[in-house]
Amino acid sequence: MNSTEATDRLLEAAEDLFYAHGVQAVGMDAVRERSGVSLKRLYQCFPAKNDLVEAYLLRRDERWRRSLREFVHARGDDPLAVFAWLKNWFAEPGFRGCAFINSFGEFGEPTPGIAAAIRKHKDEVRAYLRGLVPDRTIADQLFSLMEGATVLAAITGDPREAEIAGEAAKVLLAAQG
Repeated sequence: MNSTEATDRLLEAAEDLFYAHGVQAVGMDAVRERSGVSLKRLYQCFPAKNDLVEAYLLRRDERWRRSLREFVHARGDDPLAVFAWLKNWFAEPGFRGCAFINSFGEFGEPTPGIAAAIRKHKDEVRAYLRGLVPDRTIADQLFSLMEGATVLAAITGDPREAEIAGEAAKVLLAAQG
């Protein structure tokens, strides 16, 4: 198994395990076992668990934002489509909220690389919304609605939190004129 294949398998296993059980609760042995990658190769790819966590978050960021962009673009880049996408995500089996918020909460004071990966995700999502909505203030308000809906959906288990936030987004966008 080459290094790229091993890295992909490790990241796939880490994403499944970290998102389902939490970063702190999952040891490197569990990632190694799930991935089928040898312990030696695991530490060649990721010398420390924090390296694996950072890579997991960066990979998840790319996948998450690509899925959102494709969904919204297929609906004419309508900013309200963001909330329809959120509702679909919230309804997925195994939905556990935002991996970035969860990771931040677990670490409290994450290492600089993990903190940067978390900030990158949030900054990129905010920038994406600013690209959809010309008014920067309204885009930032939509971002806050997204974040709040995500947290509430994780806590309540109710995908309709996206609809509630979407209704507030309609009011904001209508006020924009």
